[in-house]
Amino acid sequence: MIALGDANIAGSTEHKTNNMDSMTLRGLGIAMITPFDKDKQIDFAALGRLIDYVVENGANYLVILGTTGETPTLTHKERESVRRFAVEYTAGRVPLIVGMGGNCTAALIEELKNTELSGYSAILSVAPFYNKPSQQGLYEHYAAIAKNSPLPVILYNVPGRTGVNISADTTIRLARDFSNIIAVKEASGNFRQIEEILNNCPENFQVISGDDALTYPLIALGAVGVISVVGNAFPHMFGDMVRRCLAGDFKNALPVHYQFERLYEELFVDGNPAGIKYVLHEMGFIENELRLPLVPTRRETRAKLDQILDQISNAHNKSSHIN
Repeated sequence: MIALGDANIAGSTEHKTNNMDSMTLRGLGIAMITPFDKDKQIDFAALGRLIDYVVENGANYLVILGTTGETPTLTHKERESVRRFAVEYTAGRVPLIVGMGGNCTAALIEELKNTELSGYSAILSVAPFYNKPSQQGLYEHYAAIAKNSPLPVILYNVPGRTGVNISADTTIRLARDFSNIIAVKEASGNFRQIEEILNNCPENFQVISGDDALTYPLIALGAVGVISVVGNAFPHMFGDMVRRCLAGDFKNALPVHYQFERLYEELFVDGNPAGIKYVLHEMGFIENELRLPLVPTRRETRAKLDQILDQISNAHNKSSHIN
């Protein structure tokens, strides 16, 4: 087991209530994993431990059943169980967002109408995948969601996974036409596109980094925070960088950004969430189990991750000693 030096691993008994009455997505959101036991069944005890860990170490909100949660490999019943468990276990300590997307608009609308969403503050809806709709198709898809969703909607643009990019024009158009489309999680990596959204979206529309490695520069451009994978393992350290950036303290945030630079790359080289699950396994939180077609990280990747994690731990311990 690797001791990585992030704060409050054992947890504490004090929590701050953080609601979304004003629908702010400012700060550190965590794209939660779904832990599995050795029989590849959902490990709810491990999920509870992880929720405690990230909440007690500064997460501002959690995203349940997103990409990092391996949602496509879960049955309808399992997704329902995870949704309810997260609400009951979190018990209002931080806001919850739930992933709800698909490439059949009619089926997604039906799901929105029939899913119990009490306890959630918003839905995160990924762009339709595989069938590659036009920009007008994307607009009409999200318009239908906005008209039928009981909760505010966050667009999720991740063309590397979906095969389609939500253009800046389409994002801005949706933001202007539907007041309940409140934000976009941008993971296109296209700085020009993201800048265009930031410069032209309505004042109350929020842009969230969907890529840990780009969080520092995107906050500098005007993003309100990140929905993070790295934050599953390093909520205190990564969250501190986010908070410093949001406060305009980019000078002191930069060393933390660089400290994670190698981890950003190696964490995703074998796919997500394989990398972060290995890290959490080494920290003693979970079994290193994924569901097919996803598989654990390769031996050579694990060796590189071990080296990076040791470096992060040493740097963090040295900094703590100096302070």
